[in-house]
Amino acid sequence: MTRTFTDNGRKTTPMKMLFLIFHGFAEYNGISKKIFYQKDALQACGWDVRFCYLDTDTEGNHIRWAEKIIIDNYGKGWIAKIKKRTAYNHLYRYILDNDIRFVYIRYDHNANPFLIHFLKRLHQKGIRTVMEIPTYPYDQEYNGLALKEKLMLYTDKCFRKSMAKQLFRIVTFSGYTSIWNVPTINISNGIDFSRIKLKTQSDHNPREFHLTGVADMHRWHGYDRIVTGMIEYYKQPHDTEVYLHLVGGGMPDILNELRQMVTDHHLEEKIFFHGPVFGEELDKIFEQTDMGVASLARHRSQISKIKTLKNREYAARGIPFIYSETDEDFDHMPYIMKASADDSPVDIQSLVDFWQIHRFTPAEIRNSIEPALSWTQQMQKITDIVTSK
Repeated sequence: MTRTFTDNGRKTTPMKMLFLIFHGFAEYNGISKKIFYQKDALQACGWDVRFCYLDTDTEGNHIRWAEKIIIDNYGKGWIAKIKKRTAYNHLYRYILDNDIRFVYIRYDHNANPFLIHFLKRLHQKGIRTVMEIPTYPYDQEYNGLALKEKLMLYTDKCFRKSMAKQLFRIVTFSGYTSIWNVPTINISNGIDFSRIKLKTQSDHNPREFHLTGVADMHRWHGYDRIVTGMIEYYKQPHDTEVYLHLVGGGMPDILNELRQMVTDHHLEEKIFFHGPVFGEELDKIFEQTDMGVASLARHRSQISKIKTLKNREYAARGIPFIYSETDEDFDHMPYIMKASADDSPVDIQSLVDFWQIHRFTPAEIRNSIEPALSWTQQMQKITDIVTSK
């Protein structure tokens, strides 16, 4: 059904919306996949969705696109990098010319006076803007980063509350009912089940146990805890060979630290770094996976409750998994294990014991979240509020 506005009970034209992000895409990147899933879900809810994003062409020009239309070509070099964060006039004109009534923004910690002015102009035109904050709070995520990133956070702190005054709602995956004095819309990360392959292999090899962690690795993923757990496990007598597959890129210092731990303890034949992987190659890794490793250190960024995408992706594939935060959608599920919210090593033997005792088919795990955690269900919560009086 097409989403429409009404005028005194009379249907008018279908509602057009703009999905605005401040970066480009990578095929293997989980964030990119999530954004495409959200767009598809909004379209399934009946909206005419225009996708607006930043990209760099083959000649190095920074370009803002709306679908296949170039809104701005900012050129090259450092001036172009500044312009793409400050020049919004052409985007504003595009929104008005195309009669867009709803703008959905994925926040990139980029509050500044120019963005505030842009949002204020939209607000004055009666255009509802909803901003998704993927992770909140996020200030602690900047600990240990370079000066450039810390300056970005400082600027964000200076202007984010003024920016928020121009918003209709803030979307959060946390339990906060308001952020920066703006009412929130609380949703869960969702899944496009049609694009996530269900694991087909459900039989167990009692002599081998495969763990898989997929992430753009940062300190809050806590993979050092699982690696340290592997080190401790192999110091003791054991009956099961445990293998850990780490998939994805991430912060170089984090990856280097993990690789050094593996080298120092001679676990190169037990712990594998696959790098960024997607498509059939990723499906093959999941086919041999017995348990997924999700976030193990959200406490490092002072987050206790969150509904991460990775938990849902493991469940959609039909794989048990371990995490340490509070996730109300999964805390009661029989196929998950909870790690303590601290920096202690993960007890690998306890994971092996859990795996050997319990038998869950992939279909059983997926069925426990389908369709309640589909992206269509989650995005519908947002659009229902946007179109309410």
